[in-house]
Amino acid sequence: MTANTSRQNPAEWDESAQLLSRTARDLPPGRHQFHKERLMAQIQQDQRIQHDHGIVPAPRRRSFRLPRPAVTLPALAAVVAGAVVAGVALVDGGGARDGLATGPALTTELGAVDSKGASRLLDRISLAAADGAHPEVGPGQYVYIESKTADTFLRTEDGETTLASHELHRRQIWQSADGTKGWLVDPSVNDSPEGETLSLPDEQSNIPRASLNSPSYDYLARLTTDPDELLEKIYDETAGHGNSPDQQAFTTIGDLLGETYPPAELYSALFKAAARIPGVVVVDDAVDAVGRRGVAVARLDETSGAREEWIFDKKTHVFLGERSVQVERLNGPEALIEPGTVNYTSAILTRAVVDGIKETPSPVPTSAG
Repeated sequence: MTANTSRQNPAEWDESAQLLSRTARDLPPGRHQFHKERLMAQIQQDQRIQHDHGIVPAPRRRSFRLPRPAVTLPALAAVVAGAVVAGVALVDGGGARDGLATGPALTTELGAVDSKGASRLLDRISLAAADGAHPEVGPGQYVYIESKTADTFLRTEDGETTLASHELHRRQIWQSADGTKGWLVDPSVNDSPEGETLSLPDEQSNIPRASLNSPSYDYLARLTTDPDELLEKIYDETAGHGNSPDQQAFTTIGDLLGETYPPAELYSALFKAAARIPGVVVVDDAVDAVGRRGVAVARLDETSGAREEWIFDKKTHVFLGERSVQVERLNGPEALIEPGTVNYTSAILTRAVVDGIKETPSPVPTSAG
């Protein structure tokens, strides 16, 4: 779930690569590898462009973020059928593997915004979250999350910059309760279709300490469930990050609702905490990555001009998915990213507790007739 968008020029890429190694230990399990893959792929692509065509590529709008599949808690094993509906943009920050590259990004209509209804909606969502079944993660068990995700990027070839996308693709991740063991299958990250290990220690023998930016289930289970104290902790620990304190707080909560598994009381408290962040609004109509329509809790990042949306079912208030939609036009090459472009989209297909790494939950039985 980092919704913050950074815009870098080629001179900054080497510095970013160096910073990556120092910041990897602060990222959630698996995110350091994802960011490394994306950054290295982007650098290599731009180096090929400069070498082959003798040009300097236009600055890219790049978001070093993990595809954060949205939560379907408490429906832990809900399997979604159906294809992506027309009109939903598939999006990326650049640098995913070439095999996923597709044509121009699609777009979506910008839903109407209600600036006064967010607290009421988040209160209903919090109540629904507290009422739902929510299995705990026991010793030796894993959180399994299957999602679909896609994103949009600026691509420069032969001196011409265009808007393109990476196709919607399946992502599977397994994480142990203590965060030290895991596995990732994602064609935008992995060379092998079998995926790769996320188990620690990493290549430098580091075992990162769990934090808000690197949460394990055990870490989340120890967090306060008082909304005011929780929000204060989020502001304190994310100070200096993102484009503004309020936006970074919203993004951090979104990350905790995404590719993690907050315990039941914390899950409910996160929504109450989000209601206290200034600038949070309701979007009356939003669509997740697999075409499910819902209502969104959202906030506009005034620096990037993108609106981060958490999408919920209008009746059950289950968290369906997440997307980042461009609302304001930027300058320079980034002006190609017109309002209505979906910069990132995701949807949870399955979220469950399983007994082993690379194990998937049994399909939910359906009644005949």
